[in-house]
Amino acid sequence: MKLSLVVSIDDTTFDAVAVRGSWQDGIRMAAELGYDGVELAVRDPGDVDAKAVAHALRDARLQVPAIGTGQAYLKDGLSLTHDDEGIRARAIERMESHIQLAAQFGSMVIIGLLRGRIRGDRAATDARLDGALRRILPVAERERVPVVLEPINRYETDYLGTIDDVLTVIRRHGSSALGLLADTFHMNIEEMSLEAALRLAGGRLRHIHAADSNRWAPGWGHLDFSSIVRTLREVGYDGYLSAEILPRPDPVSAARQAVSYLRPLVKGS
Repeated sequence: MKLSLVVSIDDTTFDAVAVRGSWQDGIRMAAELGYDGVELAVRDPGDVDAKAVAHALRDARLQVPAIGTGQAYLKDGLSLTHDDEGIRARAIERMESHIQLAAQFGSMVIIGLLRGRIRGDRAATDARLDGALRRILPVAERERVPVVLEPINRYETDYLGTIDDVLTVIRRHGSSALGLLADTFHMNIEEMSLEAALRLAGGRLRHIHAADSNRWAPGWGHLDFSSIVRTLREVGYDGYLSAEILPRPDPVSAARQAVSYLRPLVKGS
């Protein structure tokens, strides 16, 4: 297993990003602290100078395991399940542009908050999500870019809160491009057992967000990351643990704590 740090390309109001405002500084810091990669949070790929980012990544010898889309929801109000067809269409277009950007970096694309909330009733929301995914997944398959759905806790959205919820969507579509992102912070709220939920996800797991019970860096809460990493090994997961953490007490301290705490646990994975 490898370690990555979430770095926002844009300034963001989303709390759980340790590094924001200067992606160049974030990439340099991740490299200096010994991370293997950076997960990029991107609002609009059309505003990203992909060549400049690629150059900085080459200099830092870092990979980009995943690209996040949540700011398209938080800042632009886009949602793949919105009952306004125009908003939904723009969300689909934005996802397609994220996929095109991810193809340049060999990354996956995350659907987190961008899936939206339940509007009307659950069946109608499911139908709108399925319609959006039927547009998005062929693009992802063609570009060979995995798309990962992230269960998110009830305080941030009322839609798709558990690993079982997301697995139901994955099974409905049967696409090789569609997988699952497990976030230890959200799981601590919604799952009866983190280890049992990870075993349930099994081979569908494509990416992990690592944050402690309080969303601080791992080791500064009460989650048992030794058990979590052991379970990930048991299910054959060999991808990234990506630190999506609060910048507390400050960004550098948070990022340093995450890598120094997790590195011994994943060493040799």
